[in-house]
Amino acid sequence: MQPSFQKRRFILPKLEYLIVLAREKHFGRAAEACGVTQPSFSAAIRALEDIVGLPLVVRSSRFQGFTPEGEVMLDWARRITSDVRAMHEEVTSLRHGLRGVLRLAVIPTALAVVAELTTPFQVLHPNVRFNVQSCTSAELLQRLMNAEIDAGITYLDSEPVAKTRVIPLYDERYYLLTAKDAPLGDREKVSWAEIAAIPLCLLTPDMQNRRIIDRLLAQAGGAIVPVLESNSILVLVSHVKTRRWACVLPEKLVGVFGLEGELAAIPIIQPEEVHKVGLVIAERSPLSPLTAALLALVEGSIAR
Repeated sequence: MQPSFQKRRFILPKLEYLIVLAREKHFGRAAEACGVTQPSFSAAIRALEDIVGLPLVVRSSRFQGFTPEGEVMLDWARRITSDVRAMHEEVTSLRHGLRGVLRLAVIPTALAVVAELTTPFQVLHPNVRFNVQSCTSAELLQRLMNAEIDAGITYLDSEPVAKTRVIPLYDERYYLLTAKDAPLGDREKVSWAEIAAIPLCLLTPDMQNRRIIDRLLAQAGGAIVPVLESNSILVLVSHVKTRRWACVLPEKLVGVFGLEGELAAIPIIQPEEVHKVGLVIAERSPLSPLTAALLALVEGSIAR
């Protein structure tokens, strides 16, 4: 039996709850993220199951995933909520021009290039605002699939990028950042084997950049244990500025922190590793006006 109009009109907020539950994988955390109590959240999910007449969540003392029907419902929830947002953007733009919030997620090592996109975009569309989040490549793809962001900047050749459209932006190359009077600080080029022998501070292992560096160091002669780990590049650079530490940075970040003076940024060779970094958007049709405008900007820049 088809759900009544009275039931259907209230389905959208429940679909959003379903998306949050997929992200948090925990009823309590999902309820908190939605700003409601856990009993109210659970009741909303049960009401959604009543509307479709099927169980959507595997029932137990804790969240254990979705039923096959729940997975299908989740996919539709993502599409529907994304389309509703896109519809609102397009209708609003007809009268007021493009406006709203463009949501971007970016891996930490690519944060330096964000201004190369947001600045020309804002010139073209002055009524658009931006929300930029820093996260791991895995988190970025999850947020993209959940329609929590409009686009991401991430590695294109290191993580599976399913159901997405990708546009390469640049090649990531690596530099050793160290004090000029520290070991290797006077070199024009260094090898990964040489870097493995000095005290390093690196990003945390959940970062794809760290996994790349670990692999290169292992290939050069053995895994190392960094003296310091952080998920913040600012923390790494501030430690290098004490002249007692060194770190590995992508080329794009070398000029961002004011590294002149006592610090040296030295190209790393043997081997020279290169990874593609680019824009990823969810493969949806039609695209939201904000996402379509971003795509047009990036493709236009590449064409030039």
